[in-house]
Amino acid sequence: MNIQKPSIPKGTRDFGSIEMARRNYIFSTIRSVFALYGFQQIETPSMENMSTLMGKYGEEGDKLLFRIQNSGEKAGEPAEKGLRYDLTVPFARYVVQHKEELQFPFRRYQIQPVWRADRPQKGRYREFYQCDVDVIGTESLVCEMELIQIVQEVYRRFGIRVSLHINNRKILAGIADVIGQPDKMMDITVAIDKLDKIGIENVNKELLERGLTPEAIDKLQPILNLSGSNEDKLNQLSVILANSEIGLKGVEELRTIFQLVNSQLSTKGRNQTASLNSKLSTFNLELDLCLARGLNYYTGAIFEVKALDVQMGSITGGGRYDNLTGIFGLPGVSGVGISFGADRIYDVLTELNLYPNELERTRVMFATFGEEELNYALGWAAELRKAGIATEVYPEPAKMKKQMGYADGKQIPFVAIVGGDEMTNNTVMLKNMLTGEQKQVTLEALINDELMK
Repeated sequence: MNIQKPSIPKGTRDFGSIEMARRNYIFSTIRSVFALYGFQQIETPSMENMSTLMGKYGEEGDKLLFRIQNSGEKAGEPAEKGLRYDLTVPFARYVVQHKEELQFPFRRYQIQPVWRADRPQKGRYREFYQCDVDVIGTESLVCEMELIQIVQEVYRRFGIRVSLHINNRKILAGIADVIGQPDKMMDITVAIDKLDKIGIENVNKELLERGLTPEAIDKLQPILNLSGSNEDKLNQLSVILANSEIGLKGVEELRTIFQLVNSQLSTKGRNQTASLNSKLSTFNLELDLCLARGLNYYTGAIFEVKALDVQMGSITGGGRYDNLTGIFGLPGVSGVGISFGADRIYDVLTELNLYPNELERTRVMFATFGEEELNYALGWAAELRKAGIATEVYPEPAKMKKQMGYADGKQIPFVAIVGGDEMTNNTVMLKNMLTGEQKQVTLEALINDELMK
């Protein structure tokens, strides 16, 4: 008999109980912020028709789609289905299919896994969760402002210092206009989106390979190196893009978003927010002309968020799309959304040691000397659970050293020891596993002990 060594596919991970407690903390934190802004949850299938997925993510994105091999009579034919690459395209498909049931603007969130046939590396997985929030059915830039507020609030709650980079695809189209290469807008977008990964020289080399003229690449350099405040950059862009109608529209959209955000960040507003949560984080909002986001469906503002204290790719990203539903037969419906990368957030919180001390962990375990004591402990455990205290009973009266070792290994902070004396006195001996302190307590005292919460 050949014994196979157990393994999982590269780019995927198992999650133990501690990891799942941490992941659930991430999901519940994000979900609670989404709900504050009136978003409601939906889910879509893990697989979609290939006709739904293809052509929505750019040439490089299409290469990363996981295709599902046909079986039965269709074996050997081209794959008709694939695992979803993101949650936005399935959302657009959902909106069109269910448009008669929805109230517009429709505000939804989704927390589900996605799959990409990417090369696994730090912070990049083949299977990972996204936490998406979108508004569809309105062109109002108030939605962009609220998404920025959501980003700020989520990372404030996590205690992660972040920088939110923002650009506008209309500005990128305008840049393509003014350098004389309007037909190369997507080529420019794909190339400059890699600037922070491969550097300016390699970006210029790729632009040349994509058919841009040396003259156009030269004209592009000062644009990519604009400096100063966000207002300074917008003013410079207004001059550079003076002859591009679409470029100027992008500038004005960003100017409006900045004004909306600033109007909500008055001193009074900041103080009110600070009083709600002590885990405040630095939050920078920066106009970044090198931010392009290679997905084909973006048409307006685009966002990307990076942690300031960890070397990691973007941990949140998204943008405005004006006609994604048009592909599915419902044209002219504008939407905007962002996606939180739960797996990267997990890695950032782990590296910075920012998880709360207690996450879905058993607070007290009962250790017993015999069968009678075990039955006594089961009754107490039932009462503690009714009071909302996470409780375990060691299922057999094993040697006390073994029971204590179990509690220690699971990092259970308190052990309630039950012997004959405790049963006689209607108490337990409560041991603090961290300090070693022991004391006799009644059931009422145990339920009301603040340390049990």
